[in-house]
Amino acid sequence: MRGLATMVYRQVKRFVNARSRLVMSVVQPVTWLVFFGMGWSRAFSFPGARAMFGGLDYLSYLASGMVAMTIIMGSFMSGISVIWDKQFGFLKETLVAPASRAEIIIGRALGDSLVVVFQSLIIMALMFLVAPGLNPYGVLPAVGYGLLLSLGFASIGIALSTKITSMEGFQMIVNLVTMPLLFLSGIFYPINTMPDWMKVLAYLDPATYAVDGMRYCLTGVSSIDPRVDVGLLVALTSVFLVVAAKSFEKTTIED
Repeated sequence: MRGLATMVYRQVKRFVNARSRLVMSVVQPVTWLVFFGMGWSRAFSFPGARAMFGGLDYLSYLASGMVAMTIIMGSFMSGISVIWDKQFGFLKETLVAPASRAEIIIGRALGDSLVVVFQSLIIMALMFLVAPGLNPYGVLPAVGYGLLLSLGFASIGIALSTKITSMEGFQMIVNLVTMPLLFLSGIFYPINTMPDWMKVLAYLDPATYAVDGMRYCLTGVSSIDPRVDVGLLVALTSVFLVVAAKSFEKTTIED
């Protein structure tokens, strides 16, 4: 457990020392909310539009999704730190440390997830300013969904980084993967308005269940049973952690 705690501390300290990362993580979702959300909220102001979003105005619908978007984008970046460590030699020190590979991976993923959840809390606070209809009592349960989501996607990022040697290549793959995940997850529009083929893909998207669960916590609106959201998130996150651990176990000092 000492190795796990050390990795958690290291990842959190790395974030504290890189304040620009915090600024950028806040700017992106706020930009989406201002230019995308406020623009489309006028388009969805016609009578009956709220019914499309479960009785919510569009800003409230989008605001909860922006919190999830912050987590998804930030969590994938866990892989960047692995590639960085490869290039600067820290990974070799980690691999020969007296801690198990599983401890190292879980510690990395958990440390990065705590950082991303902290970022999401800042976004959540800002969302309450533009969408005052959000439920403040739903913040803690939403954080629980966010932590599961972050652990899962951080694990995917770490697993990818064990196969990729350059930051540029990693970022290209992450951009390629995240865009479909974001648009299919129900962040920007309800799943029930999608074409049938997109609905199938949406329900295969792990982010869908986190977005739906967080939206339920913050607004009381959901399209999936929240118990299903939690169950699937726990199962998928566990699978992703195992995949990341297995991938990391195959990493050698020469890598």
